[in-house]
Amino acid sequence: MDLADPLAVLLRRWRDDSGATYRTWFLWEERVKNFRSIRRGIQQVVAEIKAGTFGVAYRGSSLETIVHSIAEQRQIFRGADHAFLWKPKLRIPDIYENPENQRAFGRLLDTCVCCTTEQQVIAAVAEIDAKHIKGLGPAVANLLYFLHPTIVPPFNTAIVNGYNTLTGAKVKLGRWDEYLTMRRGILALNAAHRGLLSNDLGAIGGLLFDVGSGRYPAPPREDDVAARAAWEADLARVREEGARAAKALAEARQEDETHTQIQGWLRDLGLSLGFDVWIAANDRNRPLNGGKLGDGCLVSLPGFDTGSGPDAVRLIDVLWLDKPTKHIVAAYEVEHSTSIYSGIVRMLDLALGPEAHALEGMFLVAPDGREGEVRDQLSRPAFSRVADLKVRYLPYGELKANRESIAKFGHGMKPIQAIARELV
Repeated sequence: MDLADPLAVLLRRWRDDSGATYRTWFLWEERVKNFRSIRRGIQQVVAEIKAGTFGVAYRGSSLETIVHSIAEQRQIFRGADHAFLWKPKLRIPDIYENPENQRAFGRLLDTCVCCTTEQQVIAAVAEIDAKHIKGLGPAVANLLYFLHPTIVPPFNTAIVNGYNTLTGAKVKLGRWDEYLTMRRGILALNAAHRGLLSNDLGAIGGLLFDVGSGRYPAPPREDDVAARAAWEADLARVREEGARAAKALAEARQEDETHTQIQGWLRDLGLSLGFDVWIAANDRNRPLNGGKLGDGCLVSLPGFDTGSGPDAVRLIDVLWLDKPTKHIVAAYEVEHSTSIYSGIVRMLDLALGPEAHALEGMFLVAPDGREGEVRDQLSRPAFSRVADLKVRYLPYGELKANRESIAKFGHGMKPIQAIARELV
């Protein structure tokens, strides 16, 4: 333990805490998948603003869809949509009723989607700040973080509070210049402790969130032995509480079918029916039943080796391919507890690609009670192409009850289609 550096002590304890954001969010594999879907959603917002079809309301807009996807990452982004909700009495944020402001907002997003350097991102932020758009402040940084995670730290009240607590600064909410000043300080902290953090500023953002929300006490900045001892005791208490919370969560989920188990069912069923099977590129090495989830499956996806669109297709949870032609005939997204929106976006990339003609089925596989959520998302105009391909909802219960008999007696796609439910 580095007694000379209390922040290093805090970081080590925080990284080891199974209930802290480092393990529950930053190392969460679904977080990485969200980057692709949120980027795609931002591009949709930009396209609608350019075409003049974005509309004058937040509810039901493409912006609501992506902000909701961010807010579903509750470990750190709970309430992220509050800043974008239309406040009619205050007429904020003024990007719904003011076309010029809406276009300026679209230009900010478009620039940040396309640019690659820190200077370009900061210049785009300075340009939007100069517009003085009422109610449009640094909360937008949460969108930009998913475009440039090594340049733009996430932002919310708890993160600001955490930064002020750790550094003694007095950063205020709602102003871009205050945010950019905090950003410089965050970069300095991150550089000083890079070995315990990451180039991805989500890691230090998570630390600041946990400190600012009161989960972790900040180390005393003064050389006070008594204060240091009290702080060490608080850290030990927090770690014990985190362990108890993690145990309770594991017990609550003990009876749930896990995401990996469902993928394993679909893998085994596809192989039994004579298909080649592809497991999402970032899931292949997950342990399952003494082996790996990718055992017996394709190690490369024919025709999908390079490019942004193919990358998204390679992240679809399970694909079945016709052995002779190597065409994708079925796609499955398992949505155990995460954003259904993200899975549909990956399906959309497949539906818009060259393999769409061979598809016999696209399935959203989810717990029995999530059918309403699936239907709500597919009703969005942005997903009409997926809906046209008759994506189906496959409940866990139906899959669990019928998978063994289908494996023994089934042939082709008809048995799966029979137990799935059409959504449109």
